[in-house]
Amino acid sequence: MSGPRLRRRRAPRDAAATMSLVAHLTELRNRIAKALLFLLIATAFSFWWYEHGLGDFIRDPYCSLDEDLRYGGDDAGGCGLLITDVFGGVFIRLKVSFLAGTVLSAPFWLYQLWAFITPGLKRNEKRYGVSFVAVSTLLFALGALLAYVSLSKGLELLLSLAGDGVVVALTAQDYIGFVLSLLVAFGVSFEVPLIAVALNLVGALSHEVLARSRRWIFFLTIVFAAFVTPTQDPFTMLLMAGPMIVLFELAIQIARVVDKRRAKRAAVEHFHDIDDDEASPLDATPSSLDEPQDSTPASFRG
Repeated sequence: MSGPRLRRRRAPRDAAATMSLVAHLTELRNRIAKALLFLLIATAFSFWWYEHGLGDFIRDPYCSLDEDLRYGGDDAGGCGLLITDVFGGVFIRLKVSFLAGTVLSAPFWLYQLWAFITPGLKRNEKRYGVSFVAVSTLLFALGALLAYVSLSKGLELLLSLAGDGVVVALTAQDYIGFVLSLLVAFGVSFEVPLIAVALNLVGALSHEVLARSRRWIFFLTIVFAAFVTPTQDPFTMLLMAGPMIVLFELAIQIARVVDKRRAKRAAVEHFHDIDDDEASPLDATPSSLDEPQDSTPASFRG
C-alpha cells in the first residue's frame, strides 16, 4: 500500500499583495509623501551646496577654456557668466538645486517606488527589478560623467567656430541649461540598451530578433545620438554613439545567454510550480495505438 502523497508546501502569501484598493491608495500616498520629503531635503542641501562647490563644479568646464573663448570680466584671467534679468540668478540656482537634489535622493525615492510595487511581483521578478534599478542608476551616472568629461572639448569646438573678432560672453541661463541638458541626454541614452535587456528578460524580445536587427540598431543609434546631443557636433555625437553601440552589443550577448538558459529550463521543466487548482498543461491529443505483434509461429504462417 503506497503511503500518502507528499504535497509541496506553498510559501506564505505576502499580506501586502492582498490589500484592498483603499489600502493600496493609502500606501501610495504615504510612499509619495516620503519620496517628496527626501527630494525636498536633498534639494535644500543642494541649494546650500551651490555656493560651496556645486556652482564651481558646473562652471569648471567653461572656466577651463582659453581666455579668448570665455568672458573674464574685469580680471585678465577671470571667468564669469552673464545674468540678463533680475530673477535669473534665483531661477538658475533653483534649477540646479532641484536637479542635483533629484539625483542625490534617487536611492530613497526609488526605494519608495520599489517598496510599493514589490508585493505584487514574483520572486524572480523582484530579483530582476533590484538588478534593473541598480544597473540603470550606474549607467545614468556613467553617461553623465562621460558628458561632463567631454564638455570642455565640445565647448571649445563650438565656440572656436565663431572666428576672430568675436567676444564670447555666455549667459548663465544658456550655459547651465546647456550643461544640464547634455548631462541628462547622455545619462538617459545609456539607459536605452538596458530596455532591450529588460524586454528580453520578460520574454517580449528574443536574441534572434536582436541579432538579426543588429545593423539597424547600430544605424539608428547614430541617428539617435545626432538628434539628442544638444551640441550637434560630430565629436559629441560619436562620443555618445560609440558607448551606446558597445552597450547594445553587450545587451545582445546577454539576451543570447538568457535565451539559452530559458530553453534549457523549458526542456527539463516539470509542473512543480502549478497551483493545486490549476490544470496541468498536458497534451490531450490522442496518440495512435501500437500495432499488435503477431505471436503465431512462423511454421503455421501461409
